[in-house]
Amino acid sequence: MILPKVRDPRFVTIRRGGTLTDADHQLLALWAASCAEHVLNLFESVRPDDPRPRDAIENARAWVRGEVKMMEARAAGGHAMGAARDLRGAARHAAYAAGQAGAVAHVAAHELGAAAYAIKAARAAAPAGDGDAAGRRECRWQRDQLPDAIRALVLDDQRLRNDICWSVFDC
Repeated sequence: MILPKVRDPRFVTIRRGGTLTDADHQLLALWAASCAEHVLNLFESVRPDDPRPRDAIENARAWVRGEVKMMEARAAGGHAMGAARDLRGAARHAAYAAGQAGAVAHVAAHELGAAAYAIKAARAAAPAGDGDAAGRRECRWQRDQLPDAIRALVLDDQRLRNDICWSVFDC
């Protein structure tokens, strides 16, 4: 479970009664897509002929550009999660990261799911005994990618939801 029981109004768009601007929603989607893409090779090395996770990442970016509707990006995210279902380990987590990135267009708070699953993928792909260090490196890489406009929001979200995100944001 990566979503809180009570929705944080900072991740609900203004038109839906929250405080999130469209510009920041788009930045969250782009950041989530970058997090997922950073580990996508862990899926593609196992399933090179399955385009669903890459399609989810591309649909997230296309949504930001106004080229696809929210429902298309969300559906692509669901298909990426479907690609993960029969897998284990790094490949599964990488596909879930892509699925979460696709879902950000629908629910902005999925941004943390993309990041958390990417960290889990990095941990799972690491050599024995290096998983925690690999996860911390991935977490720091993700933080380095954060645009200034959403940095404080995401870092606070990581602090608040770290426990329900497998404590992957201790980096």
